[in-house]
Amino acid sequence: MLPTLRDRRTVAQAITIAENDSPDAAKLLHDLAPKLGHAYRIGITGPPGAGKSTLTSEMTKLLRKQNKTVGIIAIDPTSPFTGGALLGDRIRMQDVSMDEGVFVRSMATRGSLGGLSAKAKDAADVLDAAGFDIVIFETVGVGQSELDIAKAADTTIVVLVPESGDAVQAMKSGLMEIADFFVLNKSDREGAEQAVRALKTILTFRITHAEDEWIPDVISTVASKGKGIDEVLAEIERHKSHLLKTNTLEKKRTEREHERVIELVEIFLRVDFWTSERKKKLEEKVKNVAAHRESSYEVAMELVREFKGKS
Repeated sequence: MLPTLRDRRTVAQAITIAENDSPDAAKLLHDLAPKLGHAYRIGITGPPGAGKSTLTSEMTKLLRKQNKTVGIIAIDPTSPFTGGALLGDRIRMQDVSMDEGVFVRSMATRGSLGGLSAKAKDAADVLDAAGFDIVIFETVGVGQSELDIAKAADTTIVVLVPESGDAVQAMKSGLMEIADFFVLNKSDREGAEQAVRALKTILTFRITHAEDEWIPDVISTVASKGKGIDEVLAEIERHKSHLLKTNTLEKKRTEREHERVIELVEIFLRVDFWTSERKKKLEEKVKNVAAHRESSYEVAMELVREFKGKS
């Protein structure tokens, strides 16, 4: 049975099937494919303590007033004991999670270097197919490892705060390159105006003066007080309109699926490659590498040749 917006239990079960690599996962995701493409996907990222969860919650409240349904995928660090999500954003989003038009799911990074679990993308497909208008990825704030959020979202928002050096840190970590626009949250703090000016100055270096170029803006908010949320949603719509006007939304989504297929192929190959026998051989061979009797390249090529011979 395919998930629908009206059946939250089925939606939850479908995400669990996808997340846990159930034998039915591949068939489920294949069956969902014809129903995809409705939801607009928004990525929210930024350093820890920037107020991403509060911003997500306030955006969701306003979207619901516009009669839009919202699915939220909150990406948390992985528990070293259970492998599950550690922070539990559903607790922090209790005020919206009880709304029938909102579905919140916390998911673990499970070692994903991009801070965005591969399974989160499958969960987004489930929510899309179920009929949600908006899917929001809210990712764990761990700096440089956040960058693959831009590949999963139609619009990517980087949330910063006015503290000294935050704009420069964003530039260093690569967040400047992935943001479709910035939100300076907690802008009632001292130094907010200077931070906005610093961000806008840095952004001028990105301007190429190309035809139909999108120029990111900086939106000031105080999410805890609901201030500036209207402007954030308006900027999302402005970016969406730009993508549609320039015919780049379809291109962006095609590139996203291109990257995803490559990612899945690498995952499948990794699983097939690292059999218990091959892991055992690696443990034996690595001793020779450590003793400088063999090179890392030699051992790696030997394992690959063996894999190809048995494929």
